Amino acid sequence: MPAKKTLPEVPLDKLRWRVDLASLGFDTTDDLEPHAEIIGQNRGVEAFRFGMGMEKKGYNIFVTGQPGSGRLATVRKLLTERADKSEVPCDLCYVNNFKYPGQPILLRFSAGGGNRFKKEMHDFIETVKREVPQLFESEEYISRKNQIAEAHEKKVMSFYKSIEDKVKDTGLVVVKMQMGPFQRPDVVPLVDGEPKRMIQIEEMVENGRFPQEEYERLRDKRLEVKEEIDHIVQDLKSLQKEMVKRHEEVDRLMFMTLAQDALKPMREVFPDAKVQKYLDSVLDNMVEELDAIKSSGTPAQQGPIPGMIIGGPSPEVVFHPYKVNLLVDNAESEGPPVIVESYPTYRNLFGSVERVMDRSGGWRTDFSKIKAGSFVKANGGYLVINLMDAIFEPGVWQTLKRSLKTEKIEIETYDPYYFISATGLKPEPIDMDVKVVVLGNPYLYHVLRQYDEDVPKIFKVRADYETSMDKSDETVHQVARFIKTEVDKEGLLRFDASGVAAIVEEAVRWAGRQEKISTAFPVLADMLAEASFHARQAEAESVAAEHVNQALEARKYRSNQIEQRIQEMIDRGSLFVDTDGEAVGQINGLAVYSMGDFMFGKPSRITAVTSLGKEGIINIERESDMSGPIHNKGMLILAGYLRSRFAQDKPLSLTASIAFEQAYGGIDGDSASSTELYALLSSLSGKPLRQDVAVTGSVNQKGEVQPIGGVNEKIEGFYLCCKRAGLTGRQGVMIPEPNVRDLMLRDEVVEAVAAKRFHIWSVKTIDQGIEILTGVKAGKRKADGSYPKGSINQRVDAKLREMAEQLMAFGKDNENNGKSGKTAKRKSGSK
Repeated sequence: MPAKKTLPEVPLDKLRWRVDLASLGFDTTDDLEPHAEIIGQNRGVEAFRFGMGMEKKGYNIFVTGQPGSGRLATVRKLLTERADKSEVPCDLCYVNNFKYPGQPILLRFSAGGGNRFKKEMHDFIETVKREVPQLFESEEYISRKNQIAEAHEKKVMSFYKSIEDKVKDTGLVVVKMQMGPFQRPDVVPLVDGEPKRMIQIEEMVENGRFPQEEYERLRDKRLEVKEEIDHIVQDLKSLQKEMVKRHEEVDRLMFMTLAQDALKPMREVFPDAKVQKYLDSVLDNMVEELDAIKSSGTPAQQGPIPGMIIGGPSPEVVFHPYKVNLLVDNAESEGPPVIVESYPTYRNLFGSVERVMDRSGGWRTDFSKIKAGSFVKANGGYLVINLMDAIFEPGVWQTLKRSLKTEKIEIETYDPYYFISATGLKPEPIDMDVKVVVLGNPYLYHVLRQYDEDVPKIFKVRADYETSMDKSDETVHQVARFIKTEVDKEGLLRFDASGVAAIVEEAVRWAGRQEKISTAFPVLADMLAEASFHARQAEAESVAAEHVNQALEARKYRSNQIEQRIQEMIDRGSLFVDTDGEAVGQINGLAVYSMGDFMFGKPSRITAVTSLGKEGIINIERESDMSGPIHNKGMLILAGYLRSRFAQDKPLSLTASIAFEQAYGGIDGDSASSTELYALLSSLSGKPLRQDVAVTGSVNQKGEVQPIGGVNEKIEGFYLCCKRAGLTGRQGVMIPEPNVRDLMLRDEVVEAVAAKRFHIWSVKTIDQGIEILTGVKAGKRKADGSYPKGSINQRVDAKLREMAEQLMAFGKDNENNGKSGKTAKRKSGSK
């Protein structure tokens, strides 16, 4: 039987912090006002507001913190509050560059102006479509054309008359020769009142039917006149060109008069020089394409070949170059845009230039296929992205950095196979004025800052969000008002004072320290909804502590299948865990299992075996490649502890193997190093350890027990094992003294401790712990270096001295045996 305890247990009031209901000052959340401020993130909020207020280049904000700490919600709130409603960014439009079609032009308008400009251009195009055909069918237009035609005809007739005058009485006559679709004048002889070609007269001369002298006269005269006619024909061509030019000039003047009148209101509304220049280029291009504009929409007709249908070009094709691509429309914006891009692909962030396949199978694109992304839409405002998502998208991180450094962006399609892709556009770059907020964890921030030299230049502000806040009456009241806010927003049942207290206490447990409250408000909001659900199921009028506890148990039940399976293995004896009795070199350690959404503790048997040797402490997990670096460090610390305590006057001559029994997965962490040391001291001293006590805590080389994590889960895990095996009233857990302030145990465990059915001790040193486990004093070193007789340290010291002496004696015996063997051999040889 173990000796009586020499150290007091942890006081009952230290096992769990509880809310004083009287201090809350309300009966239900109906008595509270909603809390509109951000709770528990003073450091992060102050840094964020500083970053928002800094207008200098590079002061973008990198928000760090753990997921579930409400980073995104607070960022949305801060941006919405900060945004100046009077500052609405401008609209952006891309229009065709008629001189260089591959370089579309960017136009800027005040908010709403881009949409109006697009509509005005559409109306102008519709006016041209409607009135141009009427214009060229008007009496005025026909009259002008007829005047030009008549004047041209008179000049042509005067030319022909001058030719006829030259050939009059010469036996020659002027005729019109058909040359394809054209006619041109020619001079031929007149024989017997009929015009004859020279070749025909030549045949007649050969047949004697026409005088040779007359033929030669006509031939010479014709050549003489023909030269003059050729000059006249050239004049006729010039005259024809002049007539066509005059026709075109009339068309141009009449169209420009119409178009200028139609554009006059637009020019007054949009006086910007760049817009005016674009409108001028529209008119100039329309004049060049006037024939297509006039013939657009002409009804299809049967062509010269059966089955061929001919008609004018489609109006959609003709007028497409004059459309406006409204890239960003802020007409309905009430302030700077706040865009949260939840899917930050390259296309979604930076836009793209789309391509379409034409009938011939080729790819084509133009200014109308330029699409804006969130980065451009947020110009003049704020863009929020999750950096981890963005980094994994090809091309996003590099483009984001480049855009923030240059404060410009060129919209293009991300194409890793650019060398085989079709030629795209190069739109005019957009000047950017956007504050980028990225969300990431602290590890990602430090890695990027260390290895990416651009990060300190473009993200000069870090807003670090905390996972917990200091617990005080004020913060407790803030959490209560937060509950009121969620109740109103989500339509939950009201919470009474006990329900609020249960939620606050759970938030303290999540924080892992009694003086802190968790700031995981999104998860807390889920708990509120779940507790309200259970209250509605019970037809309660308000949510009380019992409903919160039901929600916690239900959440645990949904996630603790692994815990139950391990416990079943312990219950049936598949996993060896003793909860009563004593054993030498054997102890119950406590490990924490993390399943992501659920964490629980379970005991694990740790054994130590010592023997004569020089190998020192052997970590079986390390030898089998199952031990992590922190666990290996803990083992090395054990060797340091033994050297400091017991190897000052003798060599440390032992071999000790330590193992987590039935551990088939990786092991890491040093929270079991004190437990392993207890098992080692028990093996060396020969004193058995209590199996009804589980131990956790790390140790340093001086024998001080250091705090560990997951203390609540570890205690509750061993309590469950003892409960299933049967509580004896002697079982308990030994924890480091610094972890007492972390205790937030479940009510069931606290009640068992209050009833003396379970115990919790705290220790500061290994000496205190070994006394609880063995019932024997550890013993303090005397001035002469010895320990009190019968103490644990004295037993260990004596055992190590005995082992050292045995090892030395064993070595001398081997040496003597070796020498005597050599002598006998030599004597045998001398015979």
